[in-house]
Amino acid sequence: MTEPFTTHCDITRFENRPALDQQLSDEIAQRLRSRLQKSEYASLAVSGGRTPIGLFEALSQQVLDWSRVIITLVDERWVEPDAADSNERLVRNHLLQNQASQARFIGLKTPAASAETGQAECQHRLSQLPARMDVAVLGMGEDGHTASFFPGAQTLRQALDLESGMDCLSLTPPAAPHDRMTLSLSRVLRCDQLYLHLCGDAKLPVLAQAQQAGPTAEMPVRALLRQNRAPLAIYWAP
Repeated sequence: MTEPFTTHCDITRFENRPALDQQLSDEIAQRLRSRLQKSEYASLAVSGGRTPIGLFEALSQQVLDWSRVIITLVDERWVEPDAADSNERLVRNHLLQNQASQARFIGLKTPAASAETGQAECQHRLSQLPARMDVAVLGMGEDGHTASFFPGAQTLRQALDLESGMDCLSLTPPAAPHDRMTLSLSRVLRCDQLYLHLCGDAKLPVLAQAQQAGPTAEMPVRALLRQNRAPLAIYWAP
């Protein structure tokens, strides 16, 4: 990555996670409503793991025409969709409920035996998304990864290549379970608004380090902080 840092990314801090999740769900819903006033569909990409469960549940209560909303994942573990570690399972159990049950979901896990062999089918699925997404919500690990851009992954350079033309690619984390399918950085950045959704005191020093000069291969979240293609808001709660 050679693109310069954006201006310093301010952190919006909340007293607790429910306050963060409600505020962020309100903002996302308003962005989706605004898009639906101008276009046939609105689109949202979300991260997995345990952190966004409260956000998903708050979003599921938002009132809008969810039948015209397309939801996908920023990344997925290569496990069956009903497995405990599946991000798709998390989305179906906590987001595609209540008001949001009518949304259309595009999963990244295909029937292929491996993430590598499933890449072409996943690329085809993602072609159903609008050219630009409306909102993408990402998290960050304590090793500085975001999406499945893990430090030391063999295909990390390709994942962060803004000129690759790929919407997704397979990636094997060196120190985390399961192969992954992840949106490429270039696809993530074709978005009108990015959010970095962070919870826990341990995330603040990681973010502070990521905002310092250093290679993106060491802390891939720097690729988000240094880009100038999509606005980024950082929300944090203890």
